[in-house]
Amino acid sequence: MNGKPEFNTSRRSFMGLVAGGLATAAAVRPGQAEKIATKARIVIIGAGAAGTSLANRLVERLEGADITILDPSAEHLYQPGLSLVAAGLKPASYTQSQTADWLPEGVRLITLAAAAVDPLARTVDLTDGQTIPYDFLVVAPGLVLDHDAIEGFSLDLVGTGGIGALYAGPLYAARTWEAASKFSEEGGVGVFTRPATEMKCAGAPLKHTFLIEDIATRTAGAGKHKMHYAAHDNTLFGVPIVSEKVRMLFEDRGITPHYSHVLKAVDPGRKLARFATPQGETEMEYDYLHVIPPQRAPDFVRQSGLSWANKWTDQGWVEVDMQNLRHLRYPEIFALGDVAGVPKGKTAASVKWQVPVVEDHLIAAIEGGEGTAIYDGYTSCPLITRVGRAMLVEFDYHNNLTPSFPGVIAPLEELWISWLMKEVALKATYNAMLRGKA
Repeated sequence: MNGKPEFNTSRRSFMGLVAGGLATAAAVRPGQAEKIATKARIVIIGAGAAGTSLANRLVERLEGADITILDPSAEHLYQPGLSLVAAGLKPASYTQSQTADWLPEGVRLITLAAAAVDPLARTVDLTDGQTIPYDFLVVAPGLVLDHDAIEGFSLDLVGTGGIGALYAGPLYAARTWEAASKFSEEGGVGVFTRPATEMKCAGAPLKHTFLIEDIATRTAGAGKHKMHYAAHDNTLFGVPIVSEKVRMLFEDRGITPHYSHVLKAVDPGRKLARFATPQGETEMEYDYLHVIPPQRAPDFVRQSGLSWANKWTDQGWVEVDMQNLRHLRYPEIFALGDVAGVPKGKTAASVKWQVPVVEDHLIAAIEGGEGTAIYDGYTSCPLITRVGRAMLVEFDYHNNLTPSFPGVIAPLEELWISWLMKEVALKATYNAMLRGKA
């Protein structure tokens, strides 16, 4: 199986579909066998990419199941598009759609957040006091952006005084571009950050740095900007060979890396950013500052006793087996997407490969058996390096590069086709994934 469920398409054919924008149901997923009759009560916390995709797939596999999905937001967010919005390449509306429009008939949507899980009683408490029982629970609420952890910062600052924060949502991504475009036109010092915690799409801080440097150079000309990137540790990317490639690109383009610099505070009046370093705190002046805050699991995950006790204790990710995403203490519970406590896997591409694994093991459990599908940590990052160029970086738990087109698309080359996958074809494939068709 090469770490992938046998009932799904190969990664290579999937990426081929991305390249052509042809992710259709017929091409990606073969016809399903006869539905499995069950009265199982399945609750999915979160209607993001992971929860919605799984709900659509389960409806196709099960007959009579009681499937409930919980999410307080009426809006579905296409998060891979935020980096394009923050660079002025797409409007905010590009990332926005309605949650209910992606869900199939037969799935009940409750527009409330989970407040607590009782894994012994097998119930979920909602924020309005309701209690929902389950036989199987899938925890996929995404993560929390902890902006309050950065002293002096608030989202009200985004778009003013040279401050950006694209992760916070479509409105803030658009405001980020307002600040970044002014910096691009006028010149000055740009400071780009990433948090010390695990984070969704760890390539996004680099994408924004590269894009704004490219746009600024094209707008004001070379030499008008000084670009600084504050890395949270002694690398620029978690995969060593990719980190070295990024270092070389930084050197070629005059972007200065500052290793082991973690943003702790912002003084917007004086335009100063304060960082914690191994040598103590230090300050950096800025004309443009891009803020990505620490990230953690929602409070109910930790408070319900679902988190790891000996790993990521400051972040609270769900304690699951890294290969099947099943909770290690509560076998009726699975975790998907950003909240899952695994070494890699906080990208939409990861969700693409995680969902069939949970589907396989959950349905096997309904039938009284054991699943066989394995998630090997596959993560894909179309790492944009300039407008019209990107590197298609794919890797697994062990930091092995896993290129979908070996000998055709070199993963560490800046190519137009890799940009096309990100800018044009990825959203069509993402939408097919939401429908359970890719």
